[in-house]
Amino acid sequence: MAAVRLLVLGVIRRQQPTHGYAVRRELLSWRAETWTNAKPGSIYHALKQLTAEGKLETLGTESSAEGPGRTLYELTPDGEAEFRKLMDIALVSVDMEELGAAIAFMDALPRAHILEKLREQQRHSAEIRDGLLAMKPEFPDRQEPPHLPDMLELWSGVFANLTGWTGGLIERLEAGEYRTTD
Repeated sequence: MAAVRLLVLGVIRRQQPTHGYAVRRELLSWRAETWTNAKPGSIYHALKQLTAEGKLETLGTESSAEGPGRTLYELTPDGEAEFRKLMDIALVSVDMEELGAAIAFMDALPRAHILEKLREQQRHSAEIRDGLLAMKPEFPDRQEPPHLPDMLELWSGVFANLTGWTGGLIERLEAGEYRTTD
């Protein structure tokens, strides 16, 4: 749910004031449903929850020729703080949904801050990779399940790939790619 909350806050932050259908349409254009759980129900649930928590404020209803009126939302100061907090968590995450959501909104932060968080994420990914490789038995052990070496190799490969991918993103950011707040 953290990725959906970040996506909803981020889209509203960029487009405010805006309505839930516009958030959904924007996320559909990113094909977010293929890499997150950002389905229509979860988007509207997040809108309700964030409003109830005081992270979003409703500004009334916009009329629509296509159906009922649409509630307009904007971030509150608490919503901005929640967005920043979720960005920091997601930029260091090894969860693909959370990290992907943070990458989508990197332009909301200063470059040095993004680089600091991504380096932390890269170190964490490398530690996980190394820990998985260290668990891999050198010789088959009859006491361990036969699939264990393959599982450890699979997961260490995933984290090796993430470590390398993050390194490439860091290099692109250092070279000036991506617009940031500074």
